[in-house]
Amino acid sequence: MSVDNEEVKALLLALTLCATAPAQDALYDRFFDDCYFQFRPSAGTAAGFHQYDDQLEDYARASVDTHVRDLQRFERVFARLPVSGDRDLVLGEIRSELLDLASIRGWEKDPNLYPGLASESIFSLMSRKFAPEPDRLRSVIAREKRIPALLGEARANLKNPPRVYTEVAIEQLPGIAGFFQNDVPKAFTHVTNARLLREFHDTNTAVIQALNDYTSFLKTTLLPQSNGDYRIGAENYRRKLLYDEMVDTPLDQLLKAGYADLRKNQQAMKDAASRIDPHRDASAILTDLLKDHPAPGDLLASVTGVLAGLRDFIEKNHIVTIPSPVLPIVEDTPPFDRALTTASMDTPGPFETVAKEAYFNVTPVEPGWPKDRIEEHMQSFSRAQLSNLAAHEAYPGHYVQFLWAQKAPSKTRKLLGAGSNSEGWAHYCEQMMLDEGYGGGDPKLRLAQVQDALLRDARYIVGIRMHTGDMSFDQAVAFFIREAHTTHEDALVETKRGTSDPTYLVYTLGKLEIMRLREDYRKLKGSAFRLQDFHDAFLEQGFPPIPIVRRDLLGEAAPLSTAPGSRRSAADSPPSSSEAGLR
Repeated sequence: MSVDNEEVKALLLALTLCATAPAQDALYDRFFDDCYFQFRPSAGTAAGFHQYDDQLEDYARASVDTHVRDLQRFERVFARLPVSGDRDLVLGEIRSELLDLASIRGWEKDPNLYPGLASESIFSLMSRKFAPEPDRLRSVIAREKRIPALLGEARANLKNPPRVYTEVAIEQLPGIAGFFQNDVPKAFTHVTNARLLREFHDTNTAVIQALNDYTSFLKTTLLPQSNGDYRIGAENYRRKLLYDEMVDTPLDQLLKAGYADLRKNQQAMKDAASRIDPHRDASAILTDLLKDHPAPGDLLASVTGVLAGLRDFIEKNHIVTIPSPVLPIVEDTPPFDRALTTASMDTPGPFETVAKEAYFNVTPVEPGWPKDRIEEHMQSFSRAQLSNLAAHEAYPGHYVQFLWAQKAPSKTRKLLGAGSNSEGWAHYCEQMMLDEGYGGGDPKLRLAQVQDALLRDARYIVGIRMHTGDMSFDQAVAFFIREAHTTHEDALVETKRGTSDPTYLVYTLGKLEIMRLREDYRKLKGSAFRLQDFHDAFLEQGFPPIPIVRRDLLGEAAPLSTAPGSRRSAADSPPSSSEAGLR
């Protein structure tokens, strides 16, 4: 649905004549209903708006152009509203999307975008039982009917992608095809309607064939033409940080902070290792720690035990208010998602009214795996790592933040947010819990926590330097190995991710922002400061960019501008402009 100029004029007039809260609420509803979810119906399903369940993203060029025009019109309208957290969230979302569609143009560069959307749109119908299986299967069928057209749009749109993007897509496609071949049918085994099953068989077969055809297209046609540059450039990087995270710090200053945190954590790793054994190298000690893990059959019980201990510590030490006594359900990762994750927190959307359970998914060992693969997999769940993993995903990380987000003060705060807040909070919690005494000062827990922090520091630095042309792909791989002590294979995976996820610095960026905010809040409160009060005040804001939280907690102005190095307040006139879970 497109919003025409006359509608925009009417909205502007209504705001001018009657800028009341109900009128503004109606405007936000119009944005989400007529623009935001119209272009991303799969996100509507995930949020709990099931009127979108039978729709699929449309990337035909005409649809993209229409969406760009709608975004530009809504941008002009929201720019007229008084400054507020909700207004700035929506403006940031609009400008970020315009940046991607009109400048970065990922829809013309990333062959993995389209099959990824296809699988995610179906996964959102499978992963939560918000409706009976037959009803959800009907929605799967409706979406599957549109997937071949989506892959056709990919063929028409893709122009000279970076070679690494096409290679990654080719690597991913067998798993996506296997997802439709094996996992989607397994999610609907209780459906008995023969006609419905026949229709599903036909649409699912067509999707698999379309994916196979798309794979052939990538290998034979697109790969030889994949000579594009994955780097988005310094100016686009700066604007993306501004729109997504409301961070306008110059990139050289951001890099300086990233390197400082890297060196700090490298020293912390040496200190923790020295406390374990002063005569051995930290990497060797870490290797031994990874070998100390539960037996595969004890994994779920071990995770559950860690959760209970974390929760008890939080409550006894007044770390943060936990809004619900209900523990997340610890279970095996569903078969159709095991290729994508080791552990994850699956929480319902903020407007989901039926399937409200939260799942802490842990990927088990598969039957038939050889011993070396079992050992490699289980090292991800070493006893030293389990508490770090659980603090990030559950207590007091993503799960606790999700519980608070259900009470966020507005629809906008429930739906829109920032990675530097959500991932920054989860990463902050890993360190904060040990700083507050969890684990009794066990250096093994600290070594594991710092290892994860070093990985996030390396992402921070690599993302900026690669995308501003200051570091090559091979140099980035070497950086991960040298500075974060990763294996060569892990370094390759991290670097590939960085080519298409330029701002995966959000983990460290957010952690540093939260720690600075905490100290400023401590100074403001003086002797009245309580850590639990700070954490509660932080979480009750939802998960917006942290400058918005700073404004709400400290009264500071939050940046929302486009000039290089600008520190202009969001209250100034904004210029026109032509997104728990990977750890």
